[in-house]
Amino acid sequence: MIKVAKFGGSSVAGAAQFKKVKAIMESDQSRRAAVISACGKRDPKDHKLTDLLYLCYAHMEYGVSCEDIASQISERFLGIRKELDLDPSLDDEISNCFSSLSVDVSREWLVSRGEYFTSKLMAAYLGFTFVDAANCIFFDSDGEFDKEKSDKAIQNAFETHGNIVIPGFYGSLPNHKIRLRARGGSDITGSIVSAALHADLYENWTDVSGILMADPKIVTDPNPIPTLTYAELRELSFMGASVLQEDSILPVREAGIPLNIRNTNDPENPGSLIVERVTAEETDDDRFITGIAGRKNFTVISLQKRNLNVADALRKVLQILDRYHLSIENITLGLDSFSLIVATAAFENGEFEIIGEIRKICQPDRLETQDGISLVAAVGRKMTFRPGISGRLFRALGDNGINIRTIAQGADELSIIVGVQNKDFDTTIRVLYDGFVRT
Repeated sequence: MIKVAKFGGSSVAGAAQFKKVKAIMESDQSRRAAVISACGKRDPKDHKLTDLLYLCYAHMEYGVSCEDIASQISERFLGIRKELDLDPSLDDEISNCFSSLSVDVSREWLVSRGEYFTSKLMAAYLGFTFVDAANCIFFDSDGEFDKEKSDKAIQNAFETHGNIVIPGFYGSLPNHKIRLRARGGSDITGSIVSAALHADLYENWTDVSGILMADPKIVTDPNPIPTLTYAELRELSFMGASVLQEDSILPVREAGIPLNIRNTNDPENPGSLIVERVTAEETDDDRFITGIAGRKNFTVISLQKRNLNVADALRKVLQILDRYHLSIENITLGLDSFSLIVATAAFENGEFEIIGEIRKICQPDRLETQDGISLVAAVGRKMTFRPGISGRLFRALGDNGINIRTIAQGADELSIIVGVQNKDFDTTIRVLYDGFVRT
């Protein structure tokens, strides 16, 4: 069995966290590959190393001394090395890197040193082989990920060395220059390595014990989600839940590899397991709602016209919105009407022009917009098999004085989405959670 373990910034913030990572890796010999982020915050007042590195480059770019910032970064790495009693030869490379910085280095190269040195220290501490991401995560000349070349390099490194540590967040271009991914890129690297090695499990170690059923800032002490499907994860993520990005799970999902989100500070907690599908026999409880999530600040565009050719009018309106690069979040159809929901921030920039074009082309009897709308989704793979869920949901909201502006259910019946006023956002989530989870 092979497990790939990715450790986020909070998991490697300092020497104390390094020791937790080592205990986790040594507790299971099948954890043979680790992907490491740059050191995160040790406390709320601390700084992430990645932020300091970006700031360091910005100082150099504008001709301002970055000596103090570079010294902070260097001391952070050297302090971890010293506290863990690692090979002092690492000191020279770290010190030389941050004592001779100039604008001749690229921003990407400098920022990548966060993952690079954190991973080097971790590899030395674990007794694993350090494999530079620049030598196994490749992009083509257009900046697109080169899967075939990367897979081969990762496999060769693993076959050669057995146990490896790879930095997350970056790779290299054909000209050998460093290319960074967007923030959260280490999650993608972990997923890529897992798929390349045909791992049995991809573990994503962070500072939370899996995914919660609702936002803890809104619902007090929400339950964790023990098991969910990739489809449910996608729905919850799309609706605003703070979970992994789609790009970070795509490689393992396509390879059929389960993803386990675990807590470095609570390693005995099983966290959340994400799989392609869950059979009835594997279901661990009788809850039919997996999670509740939502987003604020949408606008509803409603059009009505007597004897309206809905299909033709909708096509024309969608073409108008597409020209303004507006994504449609939801569509509700009636006999002589339809409503569209768009993000308010995107709609505001061209609101008057858009409404003017719709009036000119469709000549509606009524055309209205309403902003201040939130979308809240109840997501669950088991809702399909429970009759009366929609009625129960609407009744619960109605009993609590919440006016439902829009209603939609996905074609796969995986979610029920309601549109409510922004002022009712938190209450809607609490009502759904209390009505369907706490009961």
